[in-house]
Amino acid sequence: MRLVIRYFFRTLRLILTPFVLLSEKLGGGKPLERSAEEQQKVDTACEQLALYQFKTCPFCVKVRKQIARLNLNIEKRDAQHNETHRADLEQGGGNIKVPCLRIKNDDGSEQWMYESGDINAWLEQRFGKAD
Repeated sequence: MRLVIRYFFRTLRLILTPFVLLSEKLGGGKPLERSAEEQQKVDTACEQLALYQFKTCPFCVKVRKQIARLNLNIEKRDAQHNETHRADLEQGGGNIKVPCLRIKNDDGSEQWMYESGDINAWLEQRFGKAD
């Protein structure tokens, strides 16, 4: 029975994957516009960020849409297929759960933020307004 359930969900995932990825491409909206100077400041701030994610995770898609909407250049790290990124996520964040935003602070410490809603709220607060 366990094998049947496993294959059911694998098949379901295979069927839904194209739709999840298509929704990301079609539902992005118009990116936030900033002056070149402001965009440079945002890009510099984004160098301290990395998003650990799985390509077809719907919660990761939600965060990637927010990143695109806010016009952010955040490094995306595949924790599903890249063993190095997966190990970094487990060691730094404490568990393998995506999406996870790694934030390097000015003092050298790192903050690992899980949950798509929390990540999106933090990104909106930090980068949401074009100055």
